Amino acid sequence: MRLDLEGITVEAGGARLVDDIRLTADSGAFVGLVGPNGSGKSTLLRTVYRALRPAGGVVRLDGQDVHTMPARAAARVLAALPQESSAEFDFTVAEVVAMGRLPHRDRTAAADRAICAQAMARTGVGHLADRGFLALSGGEKQRVLVARALAQQPRVLVLDEPTNHLDIAHQLDVLSLVRESGLTVLAALHDLNLAAAHCDVLYVIADGRIVASGPPHDVLRSGLLAEVFGVRAHPVRHPETGALHILFDRLPPSA
Repeated sequence: MRLDLEGITVEAGGARLVDDIRLTADSGAFVGLVGPNGSGKSTLLRTVYRALRPAGGVVRLDGQDVHTMPARAAARVLAALPQESSAEFDFTVAEVVAMGRLPHRDRTAAADRAICAQAMARTGVGHLADRGFLALSGGEKQRVLVARALAQQPRVLVLDEPTNHLDIAHQLDVLSLVRESGLTVLAALHDLNLAAAHCDVLYVIADGRIVASGPPHDVLRSGLLAEVFGVRAHPVRHPETGALHILFDRLPPSA
């Protein structure tokens, strides 16, 4: 399923937080959104998963305006993992993952259990099924929420900093799992090396506007990273895979 953002603008308190964003994620592509803190990444993603209505522009799924779709219909094709997720009640892990099945009218108890078990196995949380969600570590909670999104069986997955709280091994596992899922993925990522390794296309956002887009090796160049992130970047290649990797240090003091 193709995702298109057409001129998305978001305003709050008289300020323009996101300004005329145009972005495309082709069916099955993993598209990364990168930028400094406060650049508008999370605000933009909230318009995609319907938590925020834009002041201007349209979010389309295969040409259909997502904000005009019935909530259940939208939830059958689009799942989201926000940056901050909370639970007021201490559901078990199995119950949290099962919430991903709620949009599906044609579900049966046996089918739901099988889908949820598969999602938990894929994210390595099957052994936590009977544990209370609130008692988990941050990394465990994050993997459970990824399992819930996968159990929803969407065609588009929106992720806001999905590697938060994860150790290195689980960061790689989760992004590889998402990459191999075949879903259309739009993810905000703060780690540029993870973005370079897993994304097909990157969009760089600064001050609410897209300032660069394209394949990671075309986008993550020293001049742009200095301008947008205020760091000196040294692109290198991974000694085994040849993938782009970036070393960082501080910019020298200006003369």
